[in-house]
Amino acid sequence: MTSDDPILPALPPYPGIPFQHILMVRTVDDAHLAYRAMMTADVLGFDTESKPTFFKGQHSDGPHLIQLATDTQVFLFPIGQTTNVDAVKAVLESGQILKVGFGLGDDNKRLQAKLGIAPDNVLDLSRAMRESKQREMGAKAAVAKYFGMKLQKSKKTSTSNWAVAALSERQMQYAADDAQVALLVYRKWLIASRKI
Repeated sequence: MTSDDPILPALPPYPGIPFQHILMVRTVDDAHLAYRAMMTADVLGFDTESKPTFFKGQHSDGPHLIQLATDTQVFLFPIGQTTNVDAVKAVLESGQILKVGFGLGDDNKRLQAKLGIAPDNVLDLSRAMRESKQREMGAKAAVAKYFGMKLQKSKKTSTSNWAVAALSERQMQYAADDAQVALLVYRKWLIASRKI
């Protein structure tokens, strides 16, 4: 259970990463560019998206999208369309780069099952930042706490089809923000932890 919907006062909306800083990785050149940027990072924001299931007994064949974020860029890797999954595999399995995200248990299992990727050096912020054993910290609550802003999490977008050939701008923005928010929250949390 995550405490992602606390009763919050009216907060200004979280602005998100500028759309022009989001790269959909489709070509080998895109993958090389993303790989070079990510391998110089100390920490990356990390998340995945999967096409939702709506019926009992139905199984997801996700992930359909992998998101990795630096402080200034987000790289979106559509699975099945990305010509170079090697770049993602190398980054996710690197013990030198910390990957941070919210609620990553299923993400890691699905990556292993579908793509044979075994993520290393991963920190699940939901657990690391939880305020009690029963209540894990969600992205919305963390953004409210550390930035004084409201992270827009559209149910319609989160449950949209992530397996489509061309994601909408709304889907791309949602996915990019999920990954980058984790990184930015992690940095704020570290600073706050040092002050205690």
